[in-house]
Amino acid sequence: MFLLAGRLPAQTKADYPIQPVAFTQVKLNDIFWEPKIRVNAEVSIPYTLAQCKKTGRIDNFLKAAGKLPGDNYTEFTFDDTDLYKVIEGASYSLQVKPDPKLALYLDSLIAIIGAAQEKDGYLYTFRTMKPAKPHDWIGSKRWEKEEDLSHELYNSGHLFESAVAHYQATGKKTLLNIAIKNADLLVKTFGYGREEKFPGHQIVETGLTKMYRVTGKKEYLDLAKFFLDVRGPGRANSQQYNQADKKVVDQHEAVGHAVRAAYMYTAMADVAALTGNEEYLHAIDDIWHDVVYRKLYITGGIGATGAGEAFGDAYDLPNMSAYAETCAAIANVYWNNRMFLLHGDSKYIDVLERTLYNGLLSGVSLSGDRFFYPNPLASLGQHQRSAWFGCACCISNMTRFLPSMPGYIYAQKENHLYVNLFVGDTAEVQLPAGKVKLVQQTNYPWEGSDVITMLSQTKAPFALHVRVPGWTNNEPVPGDLYAFDGGVAKPVKISLNGQSVNYKMEKGYAVIERAWKKGDKLEVLFPMEVQRIVAQEKVKADLNRFALSRGPVIYCLEGPDNKDSAVQNIVVDKSTAVQVAYKPELLKGVTVLEMQGSSTKRQLNSDELLKVSQSVVAIPYYAWANRGPGEMEVWIPYNEAAARPKPAPTVASRSKVTASVNNPRMFRALNDQYTPQDSRDASASYLHWWPKKATTEWVQYDFDSSHTISSSQVYWFDDGPWGGCRVPVSYTIYYKSGDAWLPVENTSPYTISKDGYNSVQFKPVATTALKLELKLPDDNAAGIHEWIVK
Repeated sequence: MFLLAGRLPAQTKADYPIQPVAFTQVKLNDIFWEPKIRVNAEVSIPYTLAQCKKTGRIDNFLKAAGKLPGDNYTEFTFDDTDLYKVIEGASYSLQVKPDPKLALYLDSLIAIIGAAQEKDGYLYTFRTMKPAKPHDWIGSKRWEKEEDLSHELYNSGHLFESAVAHYQATGKKTLLNIAIKNADLLVKTFGYGREEKFPGHQIVETGLTKMYRVTGKKEYLDLAKFFLDVRGPGRANSQQYNQADKKVVDQHEAVGHAVRAAYMYTAMADVAALTGNEEYLHAIDDIWHDVVYRKLYITGGIGATGAGEAFGDAYDLPNMSAYAETCAAIANVYWNNRMFLLHGDSKYIDVLERTLYNGLLSGVSLSGDRFFYPNPLASLGQHQRSAWFGCACCISNMTRFLPSMPGYIYAQKENHLYVNLFVGDTAEVQLPAGKVKLVQQTNYPWEGSDVITMLSQTKAPFALHVRVPGWTNNEPVPGDLYAFDGGVAKPVKISLNGQSVNYKMEKGYAVIERAWKKGDKLEVLFPMEVQRIVAQEKVKADLNRFALSRGPVIYCLEGPDNKDSAVQNIVVDKSTAVQVAYKPELLKGVTVLEMQGSSTKRQLNSDELLKVSQSVVAIPYYAWANRGPGEMEVWIPYNEAAARPKPAPTVASRSKVTASVNNPRMFRALNDQYTPQDSRDASASYLHWWPKKATTEWVQYDFDSSHTISSSQVYWFDDGPWGGCRVPVSYTIYYKSGDAWLPVENTSPYTISKDGYNSVQFKPVATTALKLELKLPDDNAAGIHEWIVK
């Protein structure tokens, strides 16, 4: 989308009626985005490149080239794409800030990639390295399992996007030539009467449209359309999960894997713009409505469930188990930007902005080297940022997205210039009326003033379209899924050179048309009020709760800022006054919200709750989990029935947990005193032994001192019929006696059932430790939500 003209003779004709202003024409100087993009360049990109080396992703290419033995490979067949994506991000970064050392390293990586390519253009290291035991996902011949798990075309798609970015950044065709060779192979291989297969994971379609724009080869556009049109029922792997249960033009609801879906909707927009296909437009218009009106988190996240990383049912938006994958947030930005370029309506940028400042930005730590894969809206402390994931798609995706963020600020159509995002920058835009140079000065999103000053030397008559965000007019996001509770919308104030100015509203934009001259200053003042958001009643997870927003930023409560490091037990009245304070020393500089509320706490041996008044602090959602694990809550209870009182300390909660699975993150699940709704409840944390089967496993409590114990209650995790965990075949409780482990003498039978506590009574034992030993089923693992001992 962001092309540097004059290098290859692209022959495209039809395209989006509105075009983005390339990020290379926009130089940031603001306090919010520029530091984050700099951290990405200085920390995230080098870190991710180093991890690609450390984890063997670069070695995959060396093995495919015959320069290392092909005796093993990395974990996933799409691991090649992590290298492509970080090269794409590094290339974008080079366009903003030259780095000869980085450019040279990219050259060496591209040489390695080229050496791994087969003569006919095939590039897929997992097959080309010819391991003795091939990966289970790749099949015996090319493309055999493409509609399932091989990801051959997914790899090609990210290769194409990376190659276009590198070419635009450097003018070098080294990676682009590799991509052209691969794309030409796809053109020869796929089509009606040849290989009639759809991509198992979409992305090759948008990669091909980018290749078409750069090279002018219409065959690439035709192939992108083929990959969309061939998708549909009639094949073994055609299912909702991969959006292949229906032809794409017959899809009108968002279903299945959220990242695949949003990439496909983005591709449909691309192909529709380049071919004029009206059926694609009707489909994605309906799907967009379905997402925004029924399936969108207030953070802009999409994909409610970890089961298939997928969209859930309408209005099913759980908070603790929200998946809201980082990749899906990035894809949501791609898709909504395309929808704006098609329709010119600010509502798409409203969704884009909400996602950008919240559910997308939360995916990377402030330090740039810790990451989220899912982005939940509530936590008991089980959610922590990771240094790396075996499936690293979100990490490499973030490194490629952030450098291109300035490309979403402006757009143009003939003599119309759109200001979509409010970011401190200097931009140069070539309109038919002449070259326009302007500067935005703002401390958005912390402050509401944005001053746009014209720097052009000569007068230029054009229409400036300044987006008026929906949140300034009682609309948190488009649609009726969420609403502001109370309050009266305050007007946006717009003045030109200190005087009021006449403008007309068009599709959510304030349009000022005039002959602009050097020194003209347009000041826009957004009302940055704290607003309370409530969800539609059909969203059961948010009943009796509200969320806080200010401008585009969604807020959350986090443990480090609140009493006893607890937030699940906090209640705040909806009418409580909220104070705003900018804290330059906190979380790299954030505006916090402060208010009064109350909290409740349980007592030992009593049903009466202790209730106290307390101050409550909220921070921007994107900045949570930068100070270690802890509680977090976006949707704040205003009714005590929705809050979870802080549990009283118990023998179990004071114990040290160990287990035969080495994953300390899961250990806190056993004694967090959170009772799930049922055994499948993914909103509750749990410990599991997946993917083990038919083994004997254990979990152990080491007490803080000797205790006399006489009962155990276990709540099993069982995500059948689709998941991999079931209740165990049997289990036994042991207590520690000296250095020996002895079975307890149970006075009630061991019961094993789902959806409730399994209690066993035994003769009292004085001990310092208790162990639960369980036998896994022959075909499944097992798991535990909670283990209570008394």
